[in-house]
Amino acid sequence: MTKMADNSSSVEIVEGCRLPVLRKNQEHEDEWPLAEILSVKEVSSRKLYYVHYIDFNKRLDEWVTGDRLDMKKLQFPKKEAKTPTKNGLSGSRPSSPEREVRKSLDLNVQPATAPSRGKTLPTPKRKVEAVPLATQVSPATPVPSLPSSAEASQASVFPAVRETNTFKSREDHDQLSSLTTNGTARRLVPSQPGRKRKANCGGAEEMIKVLQYNNPQSASVFLPPPEDSQDSSDGIPTAPRMTGSLVSDRSHDDIVTRMKNIECIELGRHRLKPWYFSPYPQELTTLPILYLCEFCLKYLKSLKCLQRHLTKCNLRHPPGNEIYRKGTISFFEIDGRKNKMYSQNLCLLAKCFLDHKTLYYDTDPFLFYVMTEYDSKGFHIVGYFSKEKESTEDYNVACILTLPPYQRRGYGKLLIEFSYELSKVEGKTGTPEKPLSDLGLLSYRSYWSQTILEILMDLKPDNGERPQITINEISEITSVKKEDVISTLQYLNLINYYKGQYILTLSEDIVDGHERAMQKRHLRIDPKCLHFTPKDWSKRGKW
Repeated sequence: MTKMADNSSSVEIVEGCRLPVLRKNQEHEDEWPLAEILSVKEVSSRKLYYVHYIDFNKRLDEWVTGDRLDMKKLQFPKKEAKTPTKNGLSGSRPSSPEREVRKSLDLNVQPATAPSRGKTLPTPKRKVEAVPLATQVSPATPVPSLPSSAEASQASVFPAVRETNTFKSREDHDQLSSLTTNGTARRLVPSQPGRKRKANCGGAEEMIKVLQYNNPQSASVFLPPPEDSQDSSDGIPTAPRMTGSLVSDRSHDDIVTRMKNIECIELGRHRLKPWYFSPYPQELTTLPILYLCEFCLKYLKSLKCLQRHLTKCNLRHPPGNEIYRKGTISFFEIDGRKNKMYSQNLCLLAKCFLDHKTLYYDTDPFLFYVMTEYDSKGFHIVGYFSKEKESTEDYNVACILTLPPYQRRGYGKLLIEFSYELSKVEGKTGTPEKPLSDLGLLSYRSYWSQTILEILMDLKPDNGERPQITINEISEITSVKKEDVISTLQYLNLINYYKGQYILTLSEDIVDGHERAMQKRHLRIDPKCLHFTPKDWSKRGKW
């Protein structure tokens, strides 16, 4: 190890270099993942290196000393190398011969796949029409047609990232990250006449029949094959959609925003270590600790300033209306226009733990729902979600976050469940903005699975006949959008094709796993405790 340190002093390491770096994994064992040097600084005549572990989430980035670097495998960046881009988005890896070959292949294929500016693509025997759609197809975007195989089903729901390496996938996973829009407009290409698709579960009259076998723990659900569909989901992404809460198109990324700039945040009785960059004022980024008032979220530079502020701050709960209270849990509705300062401070705090969004100071078009826990000192913030006052895509969540001290305790699902309770009162079906982050996808998949299985297992025979239910009826009962219901059934791998019918089979393992998960889920929303009157924002001249 000392030898490595000596080598590091003799060889100048510059930004963009790559080499293995020592770190501890979840089992507290030593490992040497490949990392990229993003920045170098000298503190007390000792060099420190800010490293990003390749194929790991940015929240693991850190400053390391020279003795943790393996100089034997040092890779210098090429002089002419540029950071490769994907769909115009900046990446984190310098170019390599393999990637150059892959890039040249992509360029050869581009004329057949990339849309030309202002024109539609010619396809054989098909007329192409430009039709805008809501969001970009991504691993988190549900596809309204059933897959032809289990592999297609799995590919449509799992994100192709290794970031979840630091967090185990489990049904009661409640760590949430950003749920922001990085979607695009799409073109629909109508399918050829006479072309058949295997199924489209989106029909309003598609009936589901539930069979009760001798074993009460299993059941099968039948979906009759629908008629031929002339619609195709073959779409081509164009420019990023710039609506939605604090959406980031990632084109602004640079070396500054890729590095954490806040060392530590003190919020009430908790000290939080930020995961990502947040645009707090520059003069505050050099402080060892940034102090926040836990009630108004104002940021201060010292403990003395915080104590002086607390003598003047009269808030003991978030501003706005308390619309839900049960036990110690409360929800407050905050208008981004009426309480602009609080909303901006909330976004600054949230950006420390949400990577895929840009902080916009225009909070007027959004509502913020803050969940708190009550004790003798006041209402302490646990998490929040935001939503657009008017959403043309039926989004009921824009950004959602559970603060790290409260993660993996059931609060994440409680936030999701509350967002759907609001949708039920509004008489709408809702869906979170896509694409979902890795942790957000885990939490939403778990919630959707438990909610849908709860309905299917409660279905009972009526007059000796098999009970029937449609996809639309499941959507209306739960307020979960139809596409999310279908993608969840695909994710659970319940769909089988048998004798011309699509069958959903609830095995004993699925039923037992669902029952165990529900036993652990102690926190639930009680609709009787919700006091909420939806507003028609479209009829208001000004928010």
